[in-house]
Amino acid sequence: MSKPIRFALLGCGTVGGGVAELVARDGTYLARRIGAPLELAHVLVRDLGKVRRDVPASLVTTDAERVLSDPSVDVVVEVMGGEEPAGSYLERALRAGKSVVTANKALLAVRAPSLLAAANEHHADLAFEASVGGAIPIVRALRDHLVSDWVRSLRGIVNGTCNYILTRMRDEGASFTEVLRAAQELGYAEAEPSLDVDGHDAAHKLCVLALLAFGAVVRPDEVPTEGIRAIEPIDLRFAARFGYAIKHLAVGRETRGEGGPLLDLRVHPALVPARAPLASVDGVLNAIALEAEGAGAQVLVGRGAGALPTAVSVVADLVDVARARRAGVSGLLTEGLDVARRPLAPARAQEAIWYLRMRVLDRPGVLAQIAGALGQSSVSIEQMVQEGGSGRRASDSDDDETRVIVMLTHSASERDVRAALTVIDALAFVRAPSLALRVEQ
Repeated sequence: MSKPIRFALLGCGTVGGGVAELVARDGTYLARRIGAPLELAHVLVRDLGKVRRDVPASLVTTDAERVLSDPSVDVVVEVMGGEEPAGSYLERALRAGKSVVTANKALLAVRAPSLLAAANEHHADLAFEASVGGAIPIVRALRDHLVSDWVRSLRGIVNGTCNYILTRMRDEGASFTEVLRAAQELGYAEAEPSLDVDGHDAAHKLCVLALLAFGAVVRPDEVPTEGIRAIEPIDLRFAARFGYAIKHLAVGRETRGEGGPLLDLRVHPALVPARAPLASVDGVLNAIALEAEGAGAQVLVGRGAGALPTAVSVVADLVDVARARRAGVSGLLTEGLDVARRPLAPARAQEAIWYLRMRVLDRPGVLAQIAGALGQSSVSIEQMVQEGGSGRRASDSDDDETRVIVMLTHSASERDVRAALTVIDALAFVRAPSLALRVEQ
């Protein structure tokens, strides 16, 4: 058998520990697949005092220079997270001709072009299956399986924390705050949960997906992003009544403008038809639904986070780049990725059916004024239901004089819907900011 393929591990937390475990456990089998054994050369960490299984203490270091300057290292595996110092470490590794495997979606979302350029210039591979969807092989599907096809749209549940919270809110009728607290206690949500529940993690992942699905370089700050803090149990109940489920989605699709093709990229909660595959994806699971020109509809579902699910994708990439290294063809994995800036569709000009929820005082003339404000903005109502009033509360936070009005509109632009809600929310009888959610058909 050939000489070992030596790899360095940057970071040894949850995912890094999973990588070390899989390589130690399955080393003999992986060596047969590669044609050479994998050999762990260094493990870069912040804290030398922590006990790490499956990692010899002699390999653990806090000295990045020792790791990056070692000419015997063939592959650098980065699972430390964050833009810096990870970005500088990976650019240095690529410019030294070392292949890179990373799970770092935040880094890729902002620095993928420069990393890809360094990889291509120095004939090294940049592999990032684990950056989106954990164990779901979405990167391979887009990069390899659909290489002869053209992806027209994707919709993804790519944040398990949001999906878990929405699932429990639906099943238990509990508030966002209550379920978030439980999710934090179970380890499904961070102590500071904003990255997940405000949609930024999903926006990072959508930027990575856009690279592969549409060949588009997009920054996270260009993606209109909404979280799930405003969702209440009553919204999930009404969604089911209308035949929908509420899911937090990353959405990308091609559309057309006056000047030609545009990309519509968004992250937000949305109503999904109950019969659609994404509607039944619950708990911490992730799922990505693709619509391709030739292959048609495909849905990939699986565990989107955790030590071993994510580590499985990291090790799969490690095997790929190690095989290429052994065969003397490093760089082929990355050279085929053709990415560039592409024009984005104006977010507020895009049309959709909308779910609207308003909390108002039970007074004569309320419905007429709401309908008038919507009509003035060219938003027409398709269905409407009201709850509360006459001594019946819509929720525990409402008093006997409050009622909730929920409606589905006909297709309307976000610009028109937001303009109407600005007028409605300024009316004296409105008790709380109105909620608007798209319907994703």
